[in-house]
Amino acid sequence: MKNNRMLLPVLGWALLAASCTANSNEKVSTAQPKVVPVTNLIQMDTVIYKEYIADIQSQRNVELRSRLTGFLNKIYVDEGAHVRKGQVLFSLNDEEYKADFAQAQAAVNSAEAEVKKVELEMERTKKLVDKNIVSGTEYELLRVQLRAAHAKAREAEAVLNQNRTRLANTQIRAPFDGRIDRILLKEGSLLNEGALITSISDLNNVNVYFDISEPEYLAIVTDPEAKGQKFSKEVQLILANGQLYPHRGQAEIVESEFEASTGSISLRAKFPNPNGILKHGATGRIGVPTQTGNLTMVHQKSVVEIQDKAYVYTLKGDTVKMTPFQNGQRVGHYYVVENGLPKDSKIVFEGVNSLRDGMIVKPKMVNN
Repeated sequence: MKNNRMLLPVLGWALLAASCTANSNEKVSTAQPKVVPVTNLIQMDTVIYKEYIADIQSQRNVELRSRLTGFLNKIYVDEGAHVRKGQVLFSLNDEEYKADFAQAQAAVNSAEAEVKKVELEMERTKKLVDKNIVSGTEYELLRVQLRAAHAKAREAEAVLNQNRTRLANTQIRAPFDGRIDRILLKEGSLLNEGALITSISDLNNVNVYFDISEPEYLAIVTDPEAKGQKFSKEVQLILANGQLYPHRGQAEIVESEFEASTGSISLRAKFPNPNGILKHGATGRIGVPTQTGNLTMVHQKSVVEIQDKAYVYTLKGDTVKMTPFQNGQRVGHYYVVENGLPKDSKIVFEGVNSLRDGMIVKPKMVNN
């Protein structure tokens, strides 16, 4: 009787275990395959751009410096102002330079008077020589004096021109139509010769420079459509905020040698700048078209990236397979399929992180 009491708990545990096992098997047998959205690769007629870091420069950017030493007497423009060629922008105190100019003018007048005096003396002496009153030697001496007087007059004229130029340089004018940068000095500042006051930029058109590698350069110049050094291609500009600049530019090869340290060569793209959006010294990215036509694409939701390799889950019957492929540039929400996926592949559209290789699923066709 005692032995029967001991067997009862053991029998109970055995029955409970059998019941749990039966329930577990029942759940496995009744679980349904996961429903997953499946789609086809798409064909998209588009242009693929390769992007390069770009340096934006105005076609003309000039530093305005003082050519003289003196006090900055007057500032006629404000920072950022648009100015016209020849417009007076700044003036230096010119009293000293006016005095020097007047002194040089007086020296010219004196030298010219001396020339006239010698010429009159020569005329008088010539008559006396013709009458044999004086010897020809005196006339020759006067001719020498006349040459010296002319030399002195030319020297005085050169000094006058020099002082005229210096006086004109007390007014600093715009060398071309453009926009004024920040003005570094204030009225009353003492300027030394060569002191930087500001800079002026012509922003009607800008040059955008970018570097390409030697293999890329060779691909360009060997392209039958490029015609060697006459290469010209329409490109686009992406601004620093990621927005696409509304105008297109023309890229061309402008350098004749490669940079030794980087192995690259620079190209220049010219862009119109009618609204003045682009500024000298700004940066951006140049997009150069590299592929056009009907390209095979896969949505980014379908792609799993592991250690710089791209994978999708392809469908074979009701089984998914993790399939690697070579992806190209990203275009919007899509990757270009370079290699590894046949065009008729069926792939899982989204929810790929919850799948595993060889998993049985219930596919549901959807559109990209």
